[in-house]
Amino acid sequence: MLVMRNTVRGGRRAGWVTACGTLSGLTVWALAAALGLSALLRVSHVAYDVLRFCGAVYLIWLGVTSLGNFRRKGTDRAGPAPDIAALGQAPSRPGRAYLNGMLSNLLNPKISVFFMAFLPAFVPAGASASQFSLVLGAWFIAETGLWLAVVAWLADRGVRWLRRPRVQRWLERITGIVLIGFGLRLATESRRFA
Repeated sequence: MLVMRNTVRGGRRAGWVTACGTLSGLTVWALAAALGLSALLRVSHVAYDVLRFCGAVYLIWLGVTSLGNFRRKGTDRAGPAPDIAALGQAPSRPGRAYLNGMLSNLLNPKISVFFMAFLPAFVPAGASASQFSLVLGAWFIAETGLWLAVVAWLADRGVRWLRRPRVQRWLERITGIVLIGFGLRLATESRRFA
C-alpha cells in the first residue's frame, strides 16, 4: 500500500524509492537472520515487544497521516474540489519515501520471525545454515523487489484514474484504515512462538 500510495503521490520514482527502502529493510533482516542476531528477538520478550510497539506506533502514525491527508487537501464531500496536481505530490523528499519503506519493514518483528522460523526449514541437511539462509534471503528480496516494481509500474500506469478526486479519497482512506489496523493488530497480538 505504501508503494502504491507514494507512486500516486509522486510518480513511479517515488514508488521505486519506497520499494528500495522496503528491500533495504529486508536486507537488514536477512543479514541479521544469517548472523543469528534475529534469534535475539525470539528469546528476548522485551526486545520483541519494544520492536512490536515501535512498529505499531509507526504504522498507526502512517495511517493517521494518510487519513488526515485527504481532509487537508479538501477532498471530503462538503469541501471544495481538490487540486489534482496537489494530490499527486510526492513525499517531500525521496529520502522520506525511502524511510517509509524501510521503517515499515524494519519495525515489523514478523519479518524477523519469517527469516528465522520459515527460511531455515528449507536449508538442506549438511549445508551451511548461514550461507544458505543468505541465499534464500536474497531470493526472497529479489522476488519482493520484482513484485514492488510491478506494483509501482501498474500504479504509475493507472495514475490518471488513481488521481481522480473520488478514487484518491478512497485510496487515502483505505490505506489509512489498513495501516492503522495493522498497527493495532501488531500492538495487541501476543507472541506465537516459544
